[in-house]
Amino acid sequence: MQKLRTLLAATVLVLFSTSVGAQSIDLGRGELPVTVPANYDAGSPAPLIVLLHGYTSSGAGQDSYMGFSAIADTYGFLLVSPDGDKESGGDNNRFWNASSACCNFFQSDVDDSAYILDIINEVKAGFNVDSNRIYLIGHSNGGFMSYRAAYDHSETIAALASLAGASHVDIRPAPENPVHILQIHGTNDGTIAYEGADIAGNAYPSAKDTVAQWAEYNGCGAQAADRELRDLVVNLEGHESSVMVFNQGCKAGGSSELWTIADGSHVPAFSDTFAEQVVEWLLAHPKSYGNSSD
Repeated sequence: MQKLRTLLAATVLVLFSTSVGAQSIDLGRGELPVTVPANYDAGSPAPLIVLLHGYTSSGAGQDSYMGFSAIADTYGFLLVSPDGDKESGGDNNRFWNASSACCNFFQSDVDDSAYILDIINEVKAGFNVDSNRIYLIGHSNGGFMSYRAAYDHSETIAALASLAGASHVDIRPAPENPVHILQIHGTNDGTIAYEGADIAGNAYPSAKDTVAQWAEYNGCGAQAADRELRDLVVNLEGHESSVMVFNQGCKAGGSSELWTIADGSHVPAFSDTFAEQVVEWLLAHPKSYGNSSD
């Protein structure tokens, strides 16, 4: 386990940026900036994105790597990038208590799922948030946490995008409400394996099994469709990422999608359009109710 913890820490980009147009909230872990788009109008509801960092990283470091605050003005969304709690041992790394596999290595009883919901509700109390467009984005441990929070709070979360995270392996009933799922994963990820593995004996599912699990939760048909290739990574030639979509027969408000980065690593060097592609996908998948999809 120590080797994996070291690997997780080593893949973090320790980069920081300051948000423009930021206000802040505080729920006990220090000041949490809220990035407010320049065109924010209190009379019009705005989408909200919660960005969850990887193990040992921070909200600021994760945003510096992925670049979502830089496009908040363009797309008009509110953004918060919270910090996980600090471990009680080791190097006191920041982590999310997401699943049995990742990454609560010191058996903390912190309830991060409730904390994320509290953040959402606090932002809603201070801003006009579109309740049908509340999204999670997570990397690695943050991706695991995105799945945990979406499962626990399916009435609130419209969609999530997980980079190199995974869902759970235990058998559970479907969450009460459908949630749109996007899994992004590199086939050469040496930290969280594309094919699934275990951390200290605690298993996590493969990228394909994660997406299939949520397709079943969302009532989608078993047959996936391929879509046009995407260019997500600058140092891999051409449009390197294949797209597999479960969106037939799904319950309203649910779908499941996998972007597979051929030869992609745990911390890919993303293209200039990566953040835009993810945000556009999220905004195209609001919470909805009624008839199933076609």
